[in-house]
Amino acid sequence: MDAKKRIARRAAKELMDGDIVNLGIGLPTQIPHYLDHNIEITLQSENGFLGLGPLHGEPIQDLVNAGGIPCGMVPGGAFFDSALSFALIRGGHVDVTILGGLQVDQHGNLANWKVPGKMIPGMGGAMDLVTGARRVIVVMEHCAKDGSHKILEQCTLPLTAVSKVHRVITECAVFDIANDQLTLVELAQEETIESLAKKTGAPFLISKDLKPIS
Repeated sequence: MDAKKRIARRAAKELMDGDIVNLGIGLPTQIPHYLDHNIEITLQSENGFLGLGPLHGEPIQDLVNAGGIPCGMVPGGAFFDSALSFALIRGGHVDVTILGGLQVDQHGNLANWKVPGKMIPGMGGAMDLVTGARRVIVVMEHCAKDGSHKILEQCTLPLTAVSKVHRVITECAVFDIANDQLTLVELAQEETIESLAKKTGAPFLISKDLKPIS
């Protein structure tokens, strides 16, 4: 199982029955494939849907998620305009948002929308989701393709939000963030504390209940 699938499988365990969840584009969209069969969640999309589901059969014209990917709707799903969609988000009615990241730091800051000098599609709904959701989880590969750190003492890329990230899940570890401090709560079986520290650009505490990534 590759790194992204491992991350998605672990992130699926964060969701509880009945949660209203917004999933970012890319890796987070794989998470529903790994949900326990006893868990039912309601997927919200910032472009105006509540009750997104898998696509069965041919795509339906104009029915796409926030990333522009064709999708389906579950029975009882609802359509509405962007104003209501963002009112739900900003009003704190989304239980969990899980989204990717370019960088996260020990203060819970997130940078996930812009790399200076590269073409970007725009902020999208990330800024609203990270500030409006009750719980914010970032899923990402532990290091960048060039081996540089993505978990830092201080983000160096333009920020999406300040002090809003609660948990970071990578293929190597799970960190909680609170009081400007990273705490390691789960560690991949092939990693050691020493090998993880070399891959992480910030100091971290080790939970007394540290366990292998489930």
